[in-house]
Amino acid sequence: MSKFTFLKSDRSNIQLVLITGTFLITISILDVFLNSFFKLNLISFLPSKVSFLTPFIIGMIGLNLIRIEYSGNKFLDVLNKNINTSNFNAALTLLIIFIIFKAIPPSLSWMILDANISGDTKEACTGTGACWTYIKVWFRRFMYGMYPNEQHWRINTAFLLVIGLGTFGLFATEKMKKFLALYYVVIYPIIAFLIIYYLISGGYFGLEWIETGAWGGLSLTFIVSFFCLIFCFPLGMILALGRRSNLPAVRYVSIGYIEFWRGVPLITVLFMSSVMFPMFLPEDFFMDKLVRVIIAITLFEGAYCAEVIRGGLQSLPRGQYDAAKSLGMGYWKMHIFVILPQALKLVIPGICNTFLALVKDTPLIFVVGLAELAGMLALAKTNPKWLGFAMEGYIFAAIIFWIICYAMSKYSYNLEEKYKTDR
Repeated sequence: MSKFTFLKSDRSNIQLVLITGTFLITISILDVFLNSFFKLNLISFLPSKVSFLTPFIIGMIGLNLIRIEYSGNKFLDVLNKNINTSNFNAALTLLIIFIIFKAIPPSLSWMILDANISGDTKEACTGTGACWTYIKVWFRRFMYGMYPNEQHWRINTAFLLVIGLGTFGLFATEKMKKFLALYYVVIYPIIAFLIIYYLISGGYFGLEWIETGAWGGLSLTFIVSFFCLIFCFPLGMILALGRRSNLPAVRYVSIGYIEFWRGVPLITVLFMSSVMFPMFLPEDFFMDKLVRVIIAITLFEGAYCAEVIRGGLQSLPRGQYDAAKSLGMGYWKMHIFVILPQALKLVIPGICNTFLALVKDTPLIFVVGLAELAGMLALAKTNPKWLGFAMEGYIFAAIIFWIICYAMSKYSYNLEEKYKTDR
């Protein structure tokens, strides 16, 4: 498309082409907008095949006219730099705008305007839109699984305590900040485990015992993701250091571990932890299925996290190691205070990407009998009283996972901005 140069513009006629181009682009987009939202066609007098392509052609001409290099108009230069650098990019821009306008009305109608949310039974969904009554009725199950309704306060309390203890670093004094790494790596996971074990499982302090098979929904997604994130990061860091070790035994063991776990599908690992692993345990020894799943996912994701951290270690120049050694630092002191802080700062996006993949992999635990959010959706859609509403459930789950992943991405971006070093 870039070969078509018959509509080139320059700064000598900028006023004319800017007015003409803006008018054509506006007419193009307005025609598609009115057609999509109000069923009005500005060029209905043309044959249907021609009127279908006319807005696109008009828009392309308009974008071509305003494509002026260094026009002096700040807004126009930003527009041309980002979405109008060539005819191909201009075509993509128009297509995206047109597709959005075409998709919004039916989506808005199905999700909001014609949707049903009143009532408590399937019969309340009489319209052609989404049946959000289904989500309303099953909301507690999607959040808490099969956990008894009257005991939901225990899950809420446990989460509030874990979140509250997680914000300890925000209020730590200068003297306490040097112990934050020890707190978050060792002390905090232990405290979180004890809170979840004694408060959610129960069996102590007069609380009713509730087996992990009854846990489920979004709360189980958070529990699995939380512990796997906490444990896989230090494991990956140790493996990354081990793979770069000068000791052959340590290096080859780390390489073997990483390559083994990266070469096995996660679903296979989960099946092994649920079915095969208990066969190798002593008869009088019991390990809960949830614990086995958390260990399996941690071991699996730790290998991926190790490679991300290793990339950060390899990006540092040799001079950093030599400078640390010249100050008399040993191996661990050098890595803790000099090497790892710099390496981890460089791979924040990669670590975040690994954590996002971990969160989105949690629905796989449904294959071993643990019904987190996606698992509860699978159970709900097969309920005879609510057949035919799987779409609403999956859209609800998609929104929840998007919110979680977007929040993690924004936090990762804030960390990048906070610790970035201008080079």
